[in-house]
Amino acid sequence: MPTEGTHTARAEIKVFTSNSTRSVLGALVPQFERSSGHKVSITADPAKVMMERISGGERGDVAILGTTAIDELAKAGLVEPKSRRRFARCRVGVAILQGAPRPDISTVDAFRRALLNAKSICHTEHGASGMYVPVLLERLGILEQMKPKIVTRPGGYIARVVVEGEAELAIQQIVELLSVPGVDLVGPIPDEVQKTFQTSAAIFTASKAPAAAEALLQSLLQPSSAGVFRDKGLDPIAD
Repeated sequence: MPTEGTHTARAEIKVFTSNSTRSVLGALVPQFERSSGHKVSITADPAKVMMERISGGERGDVAILGTTAIDELAKAGLVEPKSRRRFARCRVGVAILQGAPRPDISTVDAFRRALLNAKSICHTEHGASGMYVPVLLERLGILEQMKPKIVTRPGGYIARVVVEGEAELAIQQIVELLSVPGVDLVGPIPDEVQKTFQTSAAIFTASKAPAAAEALLQSLLQPSSAGVFRDKGLDPIAD
């Protein structure tokens, strides 16, 4: 898409995203706003909720969601197929209250023991990683044993539940765990049961500022942004 005029014709760019990319956008968008003169508004919700909002008729300029969701939006004609590009990958991890003893999650057996020994664990219901937790517990063979220990929230940064003292362990995408002050990241869950989530970005077909939206995506995905992605717990993807 053409980018001519993006530095002279100021636009408001509306970004719809899931919570997994909120922190990296928060870090990178201000510089783009300063250099371009555009204004960026970010609306973030759990992936499932955001898709429901878009299906219900809400529109923006840029969508940054799971790759499967972006493909669905393209198939439905809601985002421009040619504007799609991969955005980032993120793994699932475990967090504890800052300063608490760190459980061993280095192997599948150790991770299973850590969960069984925990007084309580927490996860979201509608976030991508939260919906994976019951599957994870089933794969580990401990779903029934863990049910009485599970604390859930519809969405958001679940590690806040740990900070508030309502659960001992939080399981969520690492990028989201790192966004909560007062917790320590224990690490990613073992590779054998790991779930890697890939996000993609695209421009809405109904965008009122497609050139500015394209300029934003180019700015976010430039090679110099890779360090910020990693600091926030995301693995950048180079197309």
